[in-house]
Amino acid sequence: MKRTILRGAAWLAAVLALLIGATYLYYLSLGIDKIARPNVHATPADIAYLRQAVPDQRGRILAVVSSAARMPDGKKKAGYELTELSRAYYVFKVNGYDVDIASPAGGRPPEVLDDMTDLDYAFLNDPAAQARVKQSLRLADVDAARYDAIYFVGGKGAMFDFPGNPDVARLVKAIGKRGVVGAICHGPAALLKLTGEDGKPFVAGKRVTMVTNEEELFLRDDARQVFPFLLEDQALAEGARLSRGLLFLDHAVTDGRLVTGQNPWASWSTAEGMIRALGHQPVARRATDEERSVKLLATYYRDGFEPARRQQAEGQGFDKMLLLMHALVAGMQWRLDDAFQIQRLANP
Repeated sequence: MKRTILRGAAWLAAVLALLIGATYLYYLSLGIDKIARPNVHATPADIAYLRQAVPDQRGRILAVVSSAARMPDGKKKAGYELTELSRAYYVFKVNGYDVDIASPAGGRPPEVLDDMTDLDYAFLNDPAAQARVKQSLRLADVDAARYDAIYFVGGKGAMFDFPGNPDVARLVKAIGKRGVVGAICHGPAALLKLTGEDGKPFVAGKRVTMVTNEEELFLRDDARQVFPFLLEDQALAEGARLSRGLLFLDHAVTDGRLVTGQNPWASWSTAEGMIRALGHQPVARRATDEERSVKLLATYYRDGFEPARRQQAEGQGFDKMLLLMHALVAGMQWRLDDAFQIQRLANP
């Protein structure tokens, strides 16, 4: 009996060793350790796009971020997404608009750093930008007449201190009458539970996008319990014409002078959509590796693997980690063929 148990234990150990070895070899095959890391020391002087700024000053835009550092349970982090601020901030600046940053409480708002690039680190190393972040204006003190547009940055904190905020309502109504209103990801929470001049919900009849239920519930299966509402549910209840893009890919919508983006990967398109809504053609820029990867994934889902591979061969680089992340998402949803094919795109 003892000998049988020992043989069984030895067999199990051998199987585990093989699995660990196979997993390690698979990890090496992905080449994750060779992926270039962003430059944490980047400054605005290192970013070619920022040297293309238009010479004339066209106006001023107010970017609004959340002051809510944590979820109501006090444990989980909330805050605002830095990339949704930094990329829009520089799009606005390059296209001739000065940018002020405000938050419900004023002062330094709580930030969340995800999927950072050189430009995002340049924002962290930009003294002028950081001075505005660290001393964000208190919403109650903001004069709407100074601004041509208002942009609501996402991040989970927006779900807690944007809806029902009287200063958010005041600024949206005042600026929306004559200027542009923009919001991204969770930022459209600012536009919900808000009435327009006609007494109807502000989003009623408007074409909008925001983080979808599918995206929200994929990231947190307890989202319905954690948040006061899900954005998609509330928007539909208020009569919005909701536009949904692909899961975790770029999707932005313009309805007159209202511009909304679905998730962080729509930061560039949302900010540039606001510039167009303000009456200007955005300054041309080289697409980032992340943007090229997002377009590659959109081609894959629309047209299949081979067209995506051809597009990849014609491109100027891609974000391998983003593709691998989407392969992982597909695997977690049991879309095993998609997981395999996207992994192939990540390792051409």
